[in-house]
Amino acid sequence: MRAAVLKEYQEPLAIQDVDAPDLDAEGAIVEIEACGICRSDWHGWQGDWDWLGIQPPIGQILGHEPAGKVVEVGNNVENVIEGDRVTVPFNIGDGSCHQCRTGHGNTCANVRPLGFAESVPGAFAEQLHVPAADHNAVRLPEGVSSIDMAGLGCRFMTSFHALAHQADLEGGDWVAVHGCGGVGLSAVHIADALGANVIAVDLHDEKLQKATELGAVETINATEADDTPKAVKAVAGGGVDISVDALGIESTCRNSVMSLATRGQHLQVGLSTQDEEGMVALPTDLMVMKEIEFIGSLGMPPTRYEEIFRMVDTGKLDPGAVVSETVTLADVSNKLASMSDFETMGIPVINEFA
Repeated sequence: MRAAVLKEYQEPLAIQDVDAPDLDAEGAIVEIEACGICRSDWHGWQGDWDWLGIQPPIGQILGHEPAGKVVEVGNNVENVIEGDRVTVPFNIGDGSCHQCRTGHGNTCANVRPLGFAESVPGAFAEQLHVPAADHNAVRLPEGVSSIDMAGLGCRFMTSFHALAHQADLEGGDWVAVHGCGGVGLSAVHIADALGANVIAVDLHDEKLQKATELGAVETINATEADDTPKAVKAVAGGGVDISVDALGIESTCRNSVMSLATRGQHLQVGLSTQDEEGMVALPTDLMVMKEIEFIGSLGMPPTRYEEIFRMVDTGKLDPGAVVSETVTLADVSNKLASMSDFETMGIPVINEFA
């Protein structure tokens, strides 16, 4: 099968023939119909996250936002059958640990990040093996597009879990989203659907315009603001209730925290780069005095995808609205390179693999 293989960090991926994945008794083989190209893939391509122990090895197939059709299942699989159209979360759980059994599979004790761990090659390929398929293969509703659903593997569902499950979001709350890439634009759309007043913050007017189309009631170009948190507070009348760092760099994290009102909640969704290596200085005294909460949010339990699907079915959510373009497997390297300067918009999706 054809796949995009990491040969050297920060160099073009090799588009080449590789062995098709082997099937185990608990797994399923999925023929990939679409796969998003995520900033997390960019991190892996850069060689980031060795400080987390998840730096992808040379020879790895990246890609962790797949949607496709099940073409083969293992002998012990009970809930997935050939012909099912599925999406797969990036945080592959074993389905049997305490976290998985209690509905928190996104923080599985034995989690393996799809496309990063050597044991789970990713979805920049024609086929993907899904371990513990009964737990990790999420059946898609009938009639939806695989292209529209590709972001559910990471960015869209990550934003949904953060805002719908981790934060105490109520109708009418002010929500700021710092960074309007794929996960940030998803957060804007989801926060709006959940009844929030959304302020979008970014460096690029084009992305802020897209945020407006997805429901932001106000936008702030951080290159034009002398003090970004002050600008956010001015719009929200003293500070926002919930603020999202959707990028993961030091400035967006700190701006997010400092944009909050008293007893506000900061949601950390973006993971850091080589500049931070996971360590960011924060205004801790201010956080104490204002009783600010700092909340981490990772992916989403696969058992809760139905909540997204119900909102899609009623027209309140449209994951496809965040998809910006479709590309071929051969285009992946160019898209990853363009992310170094934040040039991509929304979620680029591969839909041609051969």
